[in-house]
Amino acid sequence: MRVSEYVGYDATGLASLVGAGEVTPLELARLAREVHDEVNPRINAVIELYEDAETIAGADGGLFSGVPFLRKDIGASEAGRLQEQGSRLFKGCRADTDSYFFRRAREAGLRTIGRTTTPELGSSIMTETILNGVTSNPWDLERSAGGSSGGAAAAVAAGITPIAHGSDGGGSARIPASWCGLVGLNPSRGRISRGPDRHDAGLGLSREFVLCRTVRDMAASLDVFSGPHPGDPFIIVQPNRPYVEELSRPTGRLRVGVARTSWGAVNLDPEVLHAVEATATLLQEMGHTLTDIDPPYEPAEYSRLYLDPTTARSLEEAARAIGRSITADTLEPVNLKRYEFSRDLPPSRAVDLQEVLRRMRSRAGEAIHAFDILLTPTMPIVAVPHGGIYSATNPASSAEEYIQADTAICQYTGVFNVTGQPSVSLPLAQSASGLPIGIQIVGRFGDEATLVRVARDLEEARPWSHWRPKVRAGNS
Repeated sequence: MRVSEYVGYDATGLASLVGAGEVTPLELARLAREVHDEVNPRINAVIELYEDAETIAGADGGLFSGVPFLRKDIGASEAGRLQEQGSRLFKGCRADTDSYFFRRAREAGLRTIGRTTTPELGSSIMTETILNGVTSNPWDLERSAGGSSGGAAAAVAAGITPIAHGSDGGGSARIPASWCGLVGLNPSRGRISRGPDRHDAGLGLSREFVLCRTVRDMAASLDVFSGPHPGDPFIIVQPNRPYVEELSRPTGRLRVGVARTSWGAVNLDPEVLHAVEATATLLQEMGHTLTDIDPPYEPAEYSRLYLDPTTARSLEEAARAIGRSITADTLEPVNLKRYEFSRDLPPSRAVDLQEVLRRMRSRAGEAIHAFDILLTPTMPIVAVPHGGIYSATNPASSAEEYIQADTAICQYTGVFNVTGQPSVSLPLAQSASGLPIGIQIVGRFGDEATLVRVARDLEEARPWSHWRPKVRAGNS
């Protein structure tokens, strides 16, 4: 197999070739390394390609048998591997725990061959750090790949692997999916276990999953990674059938709520609005009923969730455990300010935040209860240039200014981390300058099956596989 062929397959396709004996896992690992060596110096998406990448073990015969995979450098862990969280504070640290997520990855046949960049502590929509540098968008190297799963998204878009681990606490998978032209699903809360040691971290807002290029890889990944484990805080309703079977089932007629207005302080770009309207027209032609919706929450409330005194205490405990101090030499400027601000908040603030979460869930739930799915932009604007107000390395921003800017641009994503609903960004449009525009479809809690079917319909009607970023193996 040549590189030009390798980058043309999704994970399901590569696994099929392995199963048929047409290619071996070793060949795929070598191809992934070859692609990495070609494109990674330009995009800086992979911070470590394992020395033993070609000999990584994985189960034979799984849904993704032999497929190369990458791990985001925060969240789900591999025991014994470096996990530095994009931070000088954790430089050189190795994980003690093998997460359920990566146990399932190996059982499915995935070979995890390296780790990808993330903003420090996963705290930014821009993947640029003092520790690892700037990750660039393969569609335009002067622009951000997004965050916090920016390295994963850039790596998949550029062809290093067809699928990669990501996570999403306020848009951290959907944002880079939108800006890098990928499929980025944030499953329902509880669908993917974060065990054994991060069951309900981050107020329960964050979920682990993948970034990929096709809806069938998204569906297969749900089958691979979903399912309860001991210690999970609750057991979500389980699917009626494997998600890959949903790909061949009818969608039916749905009630669709459409967001055509800004939900925050960042204005909706006309090109993004046009993409929403084009998708709305397409859904209407498919027989669905559309109704415009207003913002279902108050932006000021959402901003309050990101100044949490428990976060500061957790960071202090983690630093003490490794014998390090929180200073300007170990934390980036904005994150140090956020830490100091949160540290000085009264403990009662944590109780207040639980009430904020409850109110947001209640109000948003009531506002959108009448709809089977929602159609929104993923992001109000296309990928932004490097640096500026959204970067945690920017010393000019105060903690409050940074949080307000971050939550304003994440106006369509973070609310569904709060409600726990599944939401997927699909690469359904491009700007006049050729930058990807992601469109978000949101489902009812626990109903990934409907999202799989709708996403399939949209992929078939508006296929995106022919779009290629400027930096991709074989054409860069």
